[in-house]
Amino acid sequence: MKSSIHPPLYLLVAVISFYLGSFFSVPDSPATSSGSGREQTSIGDSAGSSAITGAEPEAVRVTSGSEERAAGTAEPESVRDARPPSEPDSTASPVTANPDVKADPEPVAPRGPVLKTAHGDVEIFPADNPWNTDISQLPVHEYSRTWLQSIGLDKGLHPDFGTVWNGAPSGIPFVVIPPGQPGVKVQFEYPDESDPGPYPIPPDAPIEGGPDAPQDSDRHVIVLDPQQKRLYELFHCFPQPGGGWIAGSGAIFDLTSNRLRPAGWTSADAAGLPILPGLVKFDEVESGEVRHAFRFTVRQTQRAYILPATHWASRSHDRAHPPMGLRVRLRADYDVSGFPRRARVILTALKKYGMLLADNGSDWFISGSPDPRWDDEELNTIKRVKGRDLECVLTGPLVRDQRP
Repeated sequence: MKSSIHPPLYLLVAVISFYLGSFFSVPDSPATSSGSGREQTSIGDSAGSSAITGAEPEAVRVTSGSEERAAGTAEPESVRDARPPSEPDSTASPVTANPDVKADPEPVAPRGPVLKTAHGDVEIFPADNPWNTDISQLPVHEYSRTWLQSIGLDKGLHPDFGTVWNGAPSGIPFVVIPPGQPGVKVQFEYPDESDPGPYPIPPDAPIEGGPDAPQDSDRHVIVLDPQQKRLYELFHCFPQPGGGWIAGSGAIFDLTSNRLRPAGWTSADAAGLPILPGLVKFDEVESGEVRHAFRFTVRQTQRAYILPATHWASRSHDRAHPPMGLRVRLRADYDVSGFPRRARVILTALKKYGMLLADNGSDWFISGSPDPRWDDEELNTIKRVKGRDLECVLTGPLVRDQRP
């Protein structure tokens, strides 16, 4: 009978330890297997990810055509987790896409306010155009109190639009033309600061104040071409028997561009600005939200302007008067809850987008387009807002006439 052979005790312990160690071992994580043993934390930006430096972010500057506007200080985005994802399990069964689960849609670029017309919808300048810029968080101008006093602290805002006034539609009208509207020749009083045209003005284009408006009134004519995305605006217009027109000045705007008028040039407006984007329009107000600034006038301005204005219209160098292009907003703490619905919509837009000083005229007159659906009594409630309820906003430096 052959005797049994027992292995040494130390050998048995070694074998058991090997198998137990293989069963409970943990593989290196991807974050530590590269050798550094540390995760890299980064902050994402529009161009990708960049390492945190701890430096203070610089002010963002937004350029629109020839305008450069300080838009505040950029805030860093949320810190992203930079750990690499887990390696897929090669032994796992393939995953079949669920046809009922829709992928996240691609982000849509913001758009400016869209005007719906019988000949197609048209965006009234890009979202980052000065008219469409949210200025609710911009700082108050150091001259704010001075300029408000110059215009009138106790004078109320005046809606210079509505249904009918003096037998003519109240406000600045505009016409939307169909495709193929022929252009006509316009003879200008100020041709050196006017775009030569031709201008596709229909023979029956509405004139501000009506066809019998006083000879010394503004008599604006505004033509919108939604197909070509062009805006044609004229000042002091008179139709001629041969089909052409005589006008004081005229300007053509590309609605897809933020390009400004040349420095020192007027337009159909004294400040060199387009008129249509600043009009209060019934359909926008009725929708419950207006997404642009308004046009307004004051009696006395100084010989200076702030971009996006490009022209002054004054002989005064008195810095107590406001400059063309001044942006004014309704104070954020002003309670609008007691106003009628449409008035609230207008006043809410005045808090977010404000209004741009575009011409010499009556103090605190806000421009809009005429519409028989306006309720004039409802609009008149806006007059309860006084100059002291507003504040002038810092949007850029003044361009002054340095000549004596």
